[in-house]
Amino acid sequence: MPYVALYRKFRPPTFEDVKGQDHIVTTLKNQIISDRVGHAYLFCGTRGTGKTSVAKILSRAVNCEHPVDGNPCGECETCRAIAEGRCVDVVEIDAASNNGVDNIRTIIDEVSYSPTMGKKKVYIIDEVHMLSTGAFNALLKTLEEPPEYVLFILATTEVQKIPITILSRCQRYDFHRITIDTIEDRLKEVTDREGIKAQEKALRYIARAADGSMRDSLSLLDQCVAFNYGQELTYDKVLGVLGAVDTSVFGQMFKALTQSDAKEALSILADVVIQGRELSQFVADFVWYLRNLMLVTTSDNVEDVVDISSDNLEVLKDQAQATDIDTIMHFISVFSELEASLRFAAQKRILIEMALIRVCRPQMEGTTDEGLAQRVRALENKARESADIIDRIRNGQIAVTNAASSGASLEAPKPVAARKLDKPIPEDIKAVVDGFDRFLGGMKDAALKNFMKTDRPRLSLGADNTLQMVFNNQVTMGIIEAQKKYLEQELADAFDKDIKVEIRALAKGEQFEESYIDLEAIKSAIQFDVVTEDEESRPVEDTISKGSEPDITSESQPIDGASGGINENQPMYEASADITESQAVDEASAGMIENQMMGEVPDDIQDADYGFMTESLQNLSPEDDGNSFEEKDEPEDEA
Repeated sequence: MPYVALYRKFRPPTFEDVKGQDHIVTTLKNQIISDRVGHAYLFCGTRGTGKTSVAKILSRAVNCEHPVDGNPCGECETCRAIAEGRCVDVVEIDAASNNGVDNIRTIIDEVSYSPTMGKKKVYIIDEVHMLSTGAFNALLKTLEEPPEYVLFILATTEVQKIPITILSRCQRYDFHRITIDTIEDRLKEVTDREGIKAQEKALRYIARAADGSMRDSLSLLDQCVAFNYGQELTYDKVLGVLGAVDTSVFGQMFKALTQSDAKEALSILADVVIQGRELSQFVADFVWYLRNLMLVTTSDNVEDVVDISSDNLEVLKDQAQATDIDTIMHFISVFSELEASLRFAAQKRILIEMALIRVCRPQMEGTTDEGLAQRVRALENKARESADIIDRIRNGQIAVTNAASSGASLEAPKPVAARKLDKPIPEDIKAVVDGFDRFLGGMKDAALKNFMKTDRPRLSLGADNTLQMVFNNQVTMGIIEAQKKYLEQELADAFDKDIKVEIRALAKGEQFEESYIDLEAIKSAIQFDVVTEDEESRPVEDTISKGSEPDITSESQPIDGASGGINENQPMYEASADITESQAVDEASAGMIENQMMGEVPDDIQDADYGFMTESLQNLSPEDDGNSFEEKDEPEDEA
């Protein structure tokens, strides 16, 4: 005999076997007992809740020859024929593939014939919301006034898509999601009848993963049993088959996120990936974990709505005391959006990593309300840490006072005169910019230090040599403004200057570079140091050789085919004779002017250098190689 799936093998044969839908079962049984069966029913609800199963039971019950308390007997010929699919009076139609007007017209033609075996002719139309508009219109008249022996049972998972004219002609029954306890009891019953050994914790996890669907739970159980055939079904094996993770992993992830530890959060995600878990399922389970944590935070008696063990419930309560409801709701919002975006994502891991980093770093949230609120909460947490440190210091002061009262003589502390610091100059502000990162690292106030590292200001030079700190928004500016005096004191202790601070914020649409001087950008742009040499200690010849070499390759051209140019290692008075005096003087002058503009030659020696060069060039004589200087129209001394 071929193998039959568990959800088909254990399909309920009577109303008594239907689990979790007592309100519907009781109503239908009473209608059958009192012979008040309607002509059209609409069964709506999520998948796997028993719509089709109840429809088949109802079709057998209304045609049974010997019904028992509203249930089909299962022994008569009609019941066996319907169960085996041999009865022509019970027709099951899939509206997803038979959704046209012609299919409905076929039904209309068939209802004119009386049933052959039973009392009623039953039409079960599954997924009825898939019918076309024309098909619905064709069904209206027959559905409103069918023959007395015809029964329509419509089943759907999306009742909102059904026209109101159809809804008004049917008795509507809503199938609820089945509770975890009910599904777990059914799974225990199935495993006992099948001879399968399974841990209670494993069955409960399968029941929770089914999401209220009995059919899904039986399918998951079938899958897990097949993977561990002949072995006991344990909790760890179920997690491995379903690609899920243990609840403790979610606790570790939540702790890392509340502590803004992005490195730990990414490490936990990497372990989940290495274990081969399904990332979409991981995010969905984490959202469910956050939901349970939210309920524990808002109420004390949540055992009925939080489907976890007592041990895990105590862990949730401990975590709930260490956080606030706003943080949990922000996490739920972020990861719910992530869960929706993962359905069509090609790189799921990257999206999850981005979400984890964004949660750990509130400044990446931009100017959204959630981001600003989380940044303020982070600052408040740091402030509470600072308050704890202050309390410990105060406790130490109390101990010293007790020692004095026991007989120790303590002199009153002498007032310390305030240091008088010099006013800063621009070079001092530049020193602050150069060492600002070291200054932040050495700040005593841990809360203020971490906040300024998180939202680092842009530095600029203000009026009267003040240090301007420019932030991106008004909220951050207000927080730092309250700590201005403390910040100035820290700067004075670190740089030994009376540095005043201006706290500013960029207006909407304002660019920092357009309104302020970016000292850090200037610092990074300057790649050389300007050195001024002493005039007396520098030979004039060095000045000529380093800063006044004529560039004859770019402007001067050789005359009469002679090879021009002055060797940069060759002294000026040994220049080649094929360069005229006027060329040499002009080139030297241009070189000196250029070097003066670059700041390489001091102004007070330029005239002396230029005169020395002119005199040297005038004393040049032609070589004995046959070349001679060009003749000039002007006298040589005027050149």
